[in-house]
Amino acid sequence: MNGLSDVRLALHSQELVNEHLVKTKSAMAVAVKTRSTPNLGWWATLCHRWTSRRALRELNADQLRDIGISPEQARQEGVKPFWRG
Repeated sequence: MNGLSDVRLALHSQELVNEHLVKTKSAMAVAVKTRSTPNLGWWATLCHRWTSRRALRELNADQLRDIGISPEQARQEGVKPFWRG
């Protein structure tokens, strides 16, 4: 009986570790999705948004196709204010 309980404990602890890893990965995905410039400070992030959105508005259709977005997607992102994430 002790061998069976040891197996159950080992499997349960492995399930807990796997569950923790899944939660950690999903939290990291949310962090990456919500904050595309994780190493920049607040002002640098705002400046990065302003310059990248301005550059996005200046791309032509061929350049947008190269990066894999449509002109409508570029327009929607390009007209967003720099203070919005």
